Amino acid sequence: MPKKHRTNSVNFPPPQVPSQNSTPPPPPPPPRAITRKPLQRNSYKPNNNPFVFSNAIIAINLGLFVWSQISGIDRFQYNMFLSRIFLDNGEWYRLVSAGFVHFGLFHVAMNMFLLFQLGRMLEPTIGSTKFALIYFASLLGGSAGALLLSPTAFTGGASGAVFGVMAAGVVGTRQQGANPFKSGLGMTFAINIVLTLAIPGISIGGHFGGALAGAICGFVMLAPSRIKIPELVQYATPILVGIAAIYISLA
Repeated sequence: MPKKHRTNSVNFPPPQVPSQNSTPPPPPPPPRAITRKPLQRNSYKPNNNPFVFSNAIIAINLGLFVWSQISGIDRFQYNMFLSRIFLDNGEWYRLVSAGFVHFGLFHVAMNMFLLFQLGRMLEPTIGSTKFALIYFASLLGGSAGALLLSPTAFTGGASGAVFGVMAAGVVGTRQQGANPFKSGLGMTFAINIVLTLAIPGISIGGHFGGALAGAICGFVMLAPSRIKIPELVQYATPILVGIAAIYISLA
């Protein structure tokens, strides 16, 4: 009898046949649209610091004072301070440079402390540009006053400009119908006037010249809103005051 051949079979699972009662699987969801945000370029963000000018002037004065200690006080001051003999030699730049040289730590500390307070009080109100115009007009006014009262003295310091800003603030506050002594500004100004007259060695002409220039600027630039002063006049006033101060200094 022939032998029966055995085959090794592998039992695969039977194919899955859906029954009539089964429901087909739901179709896959449609692909979602992918949206990408457009690439943003680095946009320029304006500087919103309301104290940009006063901070800059304080930093410059402190930096120059430190530099004077490093490079030599005598040589630095000799190239910066104001005196008639230097103007006669054509060194007109000293009308401005004298406002950035200080004689000692207490001198620069007091001036910068007052400027810091005045900057916080006035610069956000009138803007950095007008604040800067008042400052430099007062600085030139202080130089003119110093040359009128003490032409041969060696004069330096930011106190003329600081006095001018204080005077502008006092005049502006008074024009707004407020009492400057209630805010502390009037008392600070009065104390500094007394110290100017009482302490020897302080430039009376520099302080009062700066105060006069600042008061004129403040009268126009800080006038109340009911007085319609054109914007051009407000910007032109400190420029004209500064030109007049230069003319007085060089006359």
